[in-house]
Amino acid sequence: MITLTPQAVLPPDAFGLRRLEFRALGTDCQIKFREPRERRALQFAADALDWLGKFEAKFSRFRPESMVSRINAAAGHDWVETDAETEQMLDIADDLFRLTEGILDPTVLPLLRVWDWKTVHEKLPETAVVEQARALCGWGKIQRRSGWVFLPKEGMGLDFGGFGKELAVDAVARIARNAGIKDALIDLGRDVFAMGGNGTHPFWHVGIEDGNEPGKCWGGLAVSGRAVCASGDHARGFTHKGITYGHILDPRTGWPVRNGMRAVTVVAPTCLEAGIHSTAVFVLGTQKGLELASRSPGVAVCTQNEDGIDGTLNFGQWLVQSG
Repeated sequence: MITLTPQAVLPPDAFGLRRLEFRALGTDCQIKFREPRERRALQFAADALDWLGKFEAKFSRFRPESMVSRINAAAGHDWVETDAETEQMLDIADDLFRLTEGILDPTVLPLLRVWDWKTVHEKLPETAVVEQARALCGWGKIQRRSGWVFLPKEGMGLDFGGFGKELAVDAVARIARNAGIKDALIDLGRDVFAMGGNGTHPFWHVGIEDGNEPGKCWGGLAVSGRAVCASGDHARGFTHKGITYGHILDPRTGWPVRNGMRAVTVVAPTCLEAGIHSTAVFVLGTQKGLELASRSPGVAVCTQNEDGIDGTLNFGQWLVQSG
């Protein structure tokens, strides 16, 4: 569980902003929010961290006692009984698989193990190994009946990392609204939702990282009531014989994406929508990715590839000058 210490929530600054910093879901997280009443600020922080801790304990594949780990351990052997919350996660996974035309596939865990960017450095995995892992993937292989799920082949596995963090951002935003908080910036590992404003403006400023120069921004966004997610492979990956292999995999090939994409930034009504579109567009490439995004109302996309910057027409409404 995530522990809330007395020093976890900083007192308001000159603009009335409090800051809550912590680590959850395998990443550094930060929530900035305006709430002048100390008790209510602490209660919101406690509620948010409590929800996140329970969510991670239940759905992280890195937790051996989690529901996901139980399902994965039973692959090829037994059906696993599921509760309503797990059924909802599986339903969401099914919807996202269809929406992204198979790009967002929660059964890619065998491939994630083969391409573990933390350990694969000396050599590339053999093609046969990649193909063996790919044969264990495919959302269509999952068997479900009311209250039960079964992975029919030993070695199969679920990983909700493709949308779990984004769901969590949206959940924390709901907790903030229920607490009466109007101004907040929820940032869970750069998956962001902006509510209200930052105390100076009626919006929040979110930078657009330059995929060619990581750590620098080529522009910024002024957002309120919207989520912002970005995808890129410059931060996590490895280099072999001068070629960089990132952590984002194409389930159609079983290999890391190498289509010239540098970064994708998406603005959407929810973090879930922003996150799944940023990943899908990155995998599909600019042309096909923007075609996919154009079918989703309210989703604005900007792509950066080796040829330059492109995007949907509605992305421009959020742009502001960098700095």
